[in-house]
Amino acid sequence: MKRVLFASSRRCRGTPREERGAGKIAKWRQCLWTASLVSAFLLIGVSDRVVAQSHRPTAITIEQAVQEAIENNLSLLAERYNLSIAEAKMITARLRPNPVVSMGGDHLDWLGTGFNEQNGAGPPEYFIRTDFLIERGGKRRSRIEVAEQAREVARWQLLNATRTIVLEVQMAFVDVLLAKSNLALAEENLRLFNQIVQVNAARVNAGDLAPVELTRTRLAALQLQNAVMQAQSRLRLARQRLQGLMGRTVLSETFDVIGELRRDLVPVSLEVIEQQALNLRPDLQALKREQARALAEVRLQLAYGKADYSFGIEVRRQQGIAGKGNSIGVFFSLPLPIFNRNQGEIERARQELAQIEARLRALEADIRNEVRSAFQQCETARSLLTTIEADMLQQARQVLRTMEYSYRRGEASFVELLDAQRAFNDTMQSYNEARAEYARCLYLIDSISGKGLNQ
Repeated sequence: MKRVLFASSRRCRGTPREERGAGKIAKWRQCLWTASLVSAFLLIGVSDRVVAQSHRPTAITIEQAVQEAIENNLSLLAERYNLSIAEAKMITARLRPNPVVSMGGDHLDWLGTGFNEQNGAGPPEYFIRTDFLIERGGKRRSRIEVAEQAREVARWQLLNATRTIVLEVQMAFVDVLLAKSNLALAEENLRLFNQIVQVNAARVNAGDLAPVELTRTRLAALQLQNAVMQAQSRLRLARQRLQGLMGRTVLSETFDVIGELRRDLVPVSLEVIEQQALNLRPDLQALKREQARALAEVRLQLAYGKADYSFGIEVRRQQGIAGKGNSIGVFFSLPLPIFNRNQGEIERARQELAQIEARLRALEADIRNEVRSAFQQCETARSLLTTIEADMLQQARQVLRTMEYSYRRGEASFVELLDAQRAFNDTMQSYNEARAEYARCLYLIDSISGKGLNQ
C-alpha cells in the first residue's frame, strides 16, 4: 500500500514543462482520482476488519456460550500452556549426554627463555581428547516414560479445567434465565398495579373512592417499580458474569441469551451415574496418570543410583629435539557407588507414590459422595418443582385474579389484594427458583459424572 501511494505521488509531480503546459489540469485530475481510489480501498479494508472483529451474536444459546468459553476463556487459555510445557519437557527427556572435548599443552617452553632446558623438562606436548558418557540402568528410557506420563497428566488436568469452566458457564446461563424470569414477573406485577392506579384515579375523580386509597395503590406501585429496577440490576450483573466466563473482554449491553431451562429426567440408577463418574472424570484420570508418573519416577531414581561409564580417546603430539612423536590414548572411568547410591531420591519417589495412592482413594470416595449428594439434590428439586406446578401455581394465580376482580368491583379491600399479590409473587419466585435449581442439578450431575465433557 505504501508503494501504491508513493507511485501515485510521483505521478502527481510530473515535469516542469508539463506543469506549465495545457496538460497540467488533466495531470492533477488523474492524481486526485488515483489518491481517491487508494483511500477508498484503505477505508474498505479497515471497515471490513472492524466489522469482522466486532461481529458477535447478541443472543446466544447455551451451546454457543459453552463453545465460546472453551475457545476464549482466559483461565483456560493459560491452562493450555501446561500441555505445551509438558511437550517441551518431552524434548529434554529424549536428549542424550553431550560428548566433552578437551584440548591442552604440557611442558611448554616459557616464552622461549629455555625454561624447560634449565629444569630438565620436556619435550613440549599438545593433546586433544574426547570423552563420552555412557548411561546405565535405562536412564534415558525412564526419563522419557516420566515425561510421557507428565504430559498425560497435563492433558487430563486441562480437560478437568474445561469441565469446571463448562459447569460455571452453564450455571451462569441458568442465572441469566432466572433473572429474566424474575424481571418478567416484577414487570407483570408493576403492570397490574399501574392498571389499578388508573382505575382508582378514575374512581376518586368520580367520588366513588377515598383519596387515601389511591395514595396507597400508588405507593404499592412505586415499591413494585423499585423491585423492577432491582431485577434489572441482577439481570445486568448475571449477563456480565456470563460474558466474563465466555472470555469477552469488552462487555456488550445488548448481550442476551435464548433458550429454556433444562427439564429432562434424572437418570434412574444412582449406580450408573457413579460408574460413569469413576470412568470419565478427568480429575480422577489425571490422578491415575500421576500415579503412573510417580511409579516411573521411582524407576528413574533407581536408575540414577547406578553409576555411569565414561569412555575417552586422546591424541597427543610431542615436540622433541630429536624428532616429533604422536600417540593415542584410551581412557575408561567408573565412579564407585560406595556412599552415594541416590538413596534419598529413591525414598522420596517411593513416598510420593504412596501419597498419590492415598489421594486416589480419597478422590474416589469424594466422587461417590458428590454423586450421591447431587442425585439427592436433583430428586428434591424435581419433587419441589412438581409440587409447585401441581398444587400451588394455579391456585395462587386464581386467587390473585379473583382478588383483583373483587377489588375493582369494590367487594375486596386493598389489604386483601396486597396479600393475594404477595402470595402469587412468592409462589412464582419459588417456581422460578425451583426450575432453575432443577436445571442446575442436571448440569451438576453431568459435570460430576463427566458425561457433559464427554459429549
